[in-house]
Amino acid sequence: MSVYEAGALTLLHLDLYRLRDPGELEHLGLREWARAGNLWLIEWPERAGGLLPPADLTVHLAADADVHRAELTAGTDTGTAWIERSS
Repeated sequence: MSVYEAGALTLLHLDLYRLRDPGELEHLGLREWARAGNLWLIEWPERAGGLLPPADLTVHLAADADVHRAELTAGTDTGTAWIERSS
């Protein structure tokens, strides 16, 4: 996990690519970071086996030879509000 301070927010980047078993999450000490003011950016969340709360926003990135695409999908009311605000 990498931690970045960004003004009033703390960004937590978690890459679960090397996670072999969802039970390994417990040993990462993530619960102590679960508080207001922290924004989680999680790569490979499917490796958590459903142990994470629903994502507010899912970002799918794709790159072709001449174009890059980002698809945003809301998973909660908060995510919906973020998308509507950015439109």
